Amino acid sequence: MLSLIYFLIVLGVLVIVHEFGHFIVAKLVGVRVEKFSIGFGPKIWSVRKGETEYIIAPIPLGGYIKMGGDEPGDAITGQKWEFLSRSVSDRFKIIVAGPVLNYVFAFCLLVAVFMVGTPVTTTEIGVVMSGYPAKEAGLLVGDRILAVDGKTVSHGDALVAIINKRVQGTLVLTVERGGNIFKKEIRPVVEKRKMGLGTQEKEVRIARIGIQPAQRIEKGGYGFFGSVYMGAQTIWQITVLTYKALWSMMIGKLSMKEMAGPVGIFMITAQAAKLGIIYLLNFMAILSASLAIFNLLPFPVLDGGHILFLAIEKLRGKPISMKTQEVIMNIGWSLLILFMVLVFYSDIMKFGIADKVMKLFKH
Repeated sequence: MLSLIYFLIVLGVLVIVHEFGHFIVAKLVGVRVEKFSIGFGPKIWSVRKGETEYIIAPIPLGGYIKMGGDEPGDAITGQKWEFLSRSVSDRFKIIVAGPVLNYVFAFCLLVAVFMVGTPVTTTEIGVVMSGYPAKEAGLLVGDRILAVDGKTVSHGDALVAIINKRVQGTLVLTVERGGNIFKKEIRPVVEKRKMGLGTQEKEVRIARIGIQPAQRIEKGGYGFFGSVYMGAQTIWQITVLTYKALWSMMIGKLSMKEMAGPVGIFMITAQAAKLGIIYLLNFMAILSASLAIFNLLPFPVLDGGHILFLAIEKLRGKPISMKTQEVIMNIGWSLLILFMVLVFYSDIMKFGIADKVMKLFKH
């Protein structure tokens, strides 16, 4: 139950931040905001203040604002408060404000995290998995791996990367336990993992020994300006890696299974909350930046799709016809729903939820 509360809080905050970006800029340029909804579906609570009705709806996977004169079918009279009566520049400001505020929010969270303390993976063993060579070799939780084949490793990510690549032969680990240093020779097991889509799908061999690095909080020592720099650098890295991953999925080099949907986000949020507030804030920052990146994609129904329509309107000197926009938006909604179903199905299979449900029914 507590995990669900954390999940709803994280999602709710990110949705509020995103929609508030649209809301505040619309108000600043003089466009009327008729509804501000957190969640989709029938309203379960609402209150009206001024010209705006504030709504909470039961499906927490997003939200929206309804502006005056923002629907193609609305009777547009040319009033200043109508969204579609405003210039391309004003409409662009309103649309882009949502993703931009998500970016700003992610950046502020990361600055705070770097000032207080950042989660880092270490070469200390946090988990030893049954049925794998590490357990058979006698490695224990708390052991610290100093080197692999004589090469020093300084953090957990590098350790995992080295092990994953060793699909042949053995590894010699230099291990520290209670002040004593010793060596262990281990032969990793090789597992196959499917990568890519459709005809591009292929099996990749991954070596594993059955350990997971422990994490710790590295106390903040960056200071304000150092934290600002680290926050900006991290935002840039998240952006580059996300777009690279999206491109890899488009060309079939990366499977959609690697993407986390609502179930995956729930599981990660629950785990982050258990580890502590710094982990939760760090994950929220990554999620907020990812939401901004996803929304800026030039896809119908997303903010990026609306920005694309505005760019076409600016070049043509007139907007795309209402009928064409409706057709494109309907296709966009259909594809987005299909995409969400596939991601949801992938989450269910990835986290073994289907098997757990079947076991419950058998009992």
